[in-house]
Amino acid sequence: MPSGPGVIGEDLIAEIAASVPPPVATFLLTSSTDAEKIAAQAKRCQVNTLQLVDSVETTTYTYLRADLPTIKLVQVIHVESEANVEEAVRVGPHVDALLLDSGRPTAALPELGGTGRTHDWSLSRRIVETVDVPVFLAGGLSAANVAEAIRAVRPFGVDLCSGVRTADRLDAEKLASFFVSVAKAALAG
Repeated sequence: MPSGPGVIGEDLIAEIAASVPPPVATFLLTSSTDAEKIAAQAKRCQVNTLQLVDSVETTTYTYLRADLPTIKLVQVIHVESEANVEEAVRVGPHVDALLLDSGRPTAALPELGGTGRTHDWSLSRRIVETVDVPVFLAGGLSAANVAEAIRAVRPFGVDLCSGVRTADRLDAEKLASFFVSVAKAALAG
């Protein structure tokens, strides 16, 4: 991963994945766009879900489905403009879920997650209303804004990173506050 906190090596990923009981999903976040390299890494790490954090060719999904028939595919869409709504519609039929984030994949140093920035939630809401796969929302979510984000987007679920960290480490108090805000949003409907 070229950006974001918490990067760990493949040996640790495999160790963690092996300790997780079914039916809990074990995710490998990869910035690779090469189908063969992605498949090989997934096999080494023994995960059951691939989160592709950069755009890939449609043929990559086809290859991964054939080589790893039981793996789930989650494609990250970095919501920057109207074009990303069209991208989500194009990609949706090839994956099991979409994750909408606030990266900048075309920056000099690509940002593919963990930026702590939000994006235009109205575009995310349009994606949720348009595609036929579950959509997760990420990008700058914290206890202070997650309830508003849930109301605005109506995602299947939320994904978080920087909003519950302090000095690049998970912060138990921020995490607890985040879940309180999520629970309040769920109760409010």
